[in-house]
Amino acid sequence: MSYQAAIFDMDGLLLDTERVCMQAFEKACQQLSLPFVKSAYLKIIGRNAQGIEEAIMDHYAQYIDYAPLRKAWMDGYWPIVETQAIPVKDGVIALLEWFKSQSIPVAVATSTHQQLAATKLKLAGLDHYFEHISSGCEVTNGKPHPEIFLLAAQRLHIAPQKCLAFEDSSNGVISALAANMKVYQVPDLVVPDAEIIALGHHIKTSLNDVLNDLKQTS
Repeated sequence: MSYQAAIFDMDGLLLDTERVCMQAFEKACQQLSLPFVKSAYLKIIGRNAQGIEEAIMDHYAQYIDYAPLRKAWMDGYWPIVETQAIPVKDGVIALLEWFKSQSIPVAVATSTHQQLAATKLKLAGLDHYFEHISSGCEVTNGKPHPEIFLLAAQRLHIAPQKCLAFEDSSNGVISALAANMKVYQVPDLVVPDAEIIALGHHIKTSLNDVLNDLKQTS
């Protein structure tokens, strides 16, 4: 195999959390009598806390400060993700089990805060698969900067160019490619545009398709 490790994004790729988060944001907008603008919301996908605030306020600063909007949003989101198992995306278990059978170490590189990421993975029954979690709160530059993927590779003691990276978001794809990793994208809420497609990475409809591809090339 040309790779020695696998690094996964979490929300929208391993777990079907992006829809939960968007629904909580839409409900917060309703509570605060704000318009829900899906195109504005989708710009946050794959970003860390700072990037999320910047993307949201690009549109919503004309209506409200970020603090009350975030509070209403998280008041609807956290009680779900901190106590309930979020559904695992199609093909996740099969792919993780295959990497385990091949003795390929796997890690998570997520924009989500460390503690919340660990909770989500534990509730979903996935935490035991991963060597470690690198989170958005641990890096200075969030995705699309490569810092988080480079950190994950460093913790695995594997050169970035020997790592596979798995992402759903375009911001994540740009991040992983900038880290010189081989990238598979399984889009979730955001369909890759022509500029992202032109980057030349692998784009699949599910992680089952990714697994089939890896088996054929191994």
